[in-house]
Amino acid sequence: MKNYKMTSVKNEARAELHDALGLTGAEISINCLPMGASVPFEHSHKQNEEIYAILEGAGRAVIDGECVELKAGDWLKIEPSAKRRFFAANDRAIKYICIQVKSNSLEEYTTGDAVIEQ
Repeated sequence: MKNYKMTSVKNEARAELHDALGLTGAEISINCLPMGASVPFEHSHKQNEEIYAILEGAGRAVIDGECVELKAGDWLKIEPSAKRRFFAANDRAIKYICIQVKSNSLEEYTTGDAVIEQ
């Protein structure tokens, strides 16, 4: 039995990795909005924060009524209760990863959670 699972993502508008990788501590999606397009709804969460990594292009997020401009290389964390909606720029598409995890659940990270083999 393998201790890993692998998948490949094609050029889809949205790819969710929860089921494809059997994730148990996070939900990860890869999202592509064509120029001028938007996520068709505003949303918030009950207990999960979201971390966004902007991979390509540009756009904006409207978070609790505030407009936040986004470009490739930007990272953004949004608290669960914040209402959010994403938009691609009018002149170019935007591609981003969204990582969804339970807020305040991280107990150890980086080397604190590592077991170094020698």
